[in-house]
Amino acid sequence: MNNSVTHIKTKAFAVRIIKFYKYLTQDKKEFVLAKQILRSGTSIGANVRESYSAQSNADFIHKLQIALKEADETAYWLELFVESEIITEDMFNSLSSDLKEISSLLAASIKTLKQKNNL
Repeated sequence: MNNSVTHIKTKAFAVRIIKFYKYLTQDKKEFVLAKQILRSGTSIGANVRESYSAQSNADFIHKLQIALKEADETAYWLELFVESEIITEDMFNSLSSDLKEISSLLAASIKTLKQKNNL
């Protein structure tokens, strides 16, 4: 198991998203959108984890790019939740802050790897 900062943060975020999903379905009775954010929010860490067994540097970068796309999709769902008043601004800010940090880590890793591998 890899204990990189990205791995640790994306896994912790996935756990937060699972708990958020439980809150949405149990307290808010929101099922359709909750399922969307559950999928995209947990997929970030899953793709980071999958990148560790990439078959090449290009494949490794590609997996991180998918993780970044999933992070962007998760941001979209969070925006919908707050703008439709399903969650509070504080809940949004807390999850969004973690997500922005993860997105920054992924973007920086992708940029560095592309430069290092002349891709």
